[in-house]
Amino acid sequence: MKRNNIALFGCCSAIAVFASCSNKEKKKEMPPPNIIFILADDMGYGDLACYGNKQIKTPNIDKLAETGTRFTQCYAGSGVSSPSRCALMTGKNTGNTTIRDNFCQAGGIEGKKGENIIRRMHLLPEDTTIATVLSDAGYRTCLVNKWHLDGFNPEATPLNRGFNEFYGWLISTSYSNDPYYYPYWRFNNHELGNIEENANDKHTKHNTDISTEDAMCFIKRNKDRPFFLYLAYDAPHEPYNIDETTWYDDENEWDTNTKRYASLITHMDAAIGRLIAGLELLGLRENTLIIFTSDNGAAVQAPLEELNCNASLRGRKAQLYEGGIRVPFIVNMPGTVPVQTLSNIIYFPDMMPTLAAFAGAKTPENTNGTNVLPLFTGQDMDTDNRLLYWEFTGKQRAARRGDWKVVSIRKNEPLELYNIREDMTESNNLAEKYPEIVAGFERDMEQIRTPSPYWPLEKEITQ
Repeated sequence: MKRNNIALFGCCSAIAVFASCSNKEKKKEMPPPNIIFILADDMGYGDLACYGNKQIKTPNIDKLAETGTRFTQCYAGSGVSSPSRCALMTGKNTGNTTIRDNFCQAGGIEGKKGENIIRRMHLLPEDTTIATVLSDAGYRTCLVNKWHLDGFNPEATPLNRGFNEFYGWLISTSYSNDPYYYPYWRFNNHELGNIEENANDKHTKHNTDISTEDAMCFIKRNKDRPFFLYLAYDAPHEPYNIDETTWYDDENEWDTNTKRYASLITHMDAAIGRLIAGLELLGLRENTLIIFTSDNGAAVQAPLEELNCNASLRGRKAQLYEGGIRVPFIVNMPGTVPVQTLSNIIYFPDMMPTLAAFAGAKTPENTNGTNVLPLFTGQDMDTDNRLLYWEFTGKQRAARRGDWKVVSIRKNEPLELYNIREDMTESNNLAEKYPEIVAGFERDMEQIRTPSPYWPLEKEITQ
């Protein structure tokens, strides 16, 4: 990797990126539609006003929901970052993905997290990603900010897994996002350069703003061709580092942690507002599909009770209860996506076939997702009567079909059974009352997964 010590990220700023671009440049005939997929990090199901929050200000994301389609039963790919993003990128559930947890039990590459020695697995060259599929269909593809699928392998970057451009940080180069939220180091494609404004530990440019500028630069450069932008913010992942908390300084009963958590979300919302305004100035808004969601539920460090981050849902990040995997999911494209609220069950593996269909690309075989594009365009379809599956291999399991969900969050513990339609908070375990339903789930869950050499089960090790 080359290191470049000049400021790489002063190429553009907020709305000024687009101000020089005239709507006269807009083509008479719409080109293939653009796709912007925005992913928050550790944001709970209940953190947005449009999902019931009464305290956190999110006007721009709320407007996307008010003028588009809001899903109330969307599930992330997992309860933690790496496997959730792997499911998103590859269209496979965590019983079949290459990455099934943040840390692996075997294989992978050894490295450090703090002072602890751990192993991480990375996305393999044979793993087909959404970026690969859309690139083959003629899209210019870009990841901004967080990848989290490289493990400790510097050869598993986004540029090696289907993306044409990459601006952000990598696990394999740990200091590329240090300090968190006010980084001095950052990748510009293959080059590792500096954010000079943050030199000497200054808190001048927040990573949410840096990422938004990188995204806007990419859009400006590719305004005349179809593009796929995967904008993966850090917010509101801990540590909750943000100096600007003016939105909530009058909340005298809140502690600093609560104010910063809420500010990270509102700050991200403002950045999304600037991005949308820029699309409008370029005349791209009506031809751009925008999706907003989170990679999993809010973490234990979040003000879960103070701000009702996971709404009434049981559990949190790193658990397969609803609070760990149910996430907000908003789809917006003026004139194409209708204004509606849907309770259809969808999850991250659906994005591979759905976005491939939207772009007119070929969907790879052996995915676990369903093409839910008809739901994005106001058509009806049944997405509920299929098996959705999650696992932290050997530690937690969960599956859902229709109204029923089974889950176990402890090793070797029996499955709990809940009717989610009647009991969204997973308060009434019905496993003893309906053992035949649990047995059916057991059979189907065994069939839907494949063994992994990186997360072997005890019975697989002893065989």
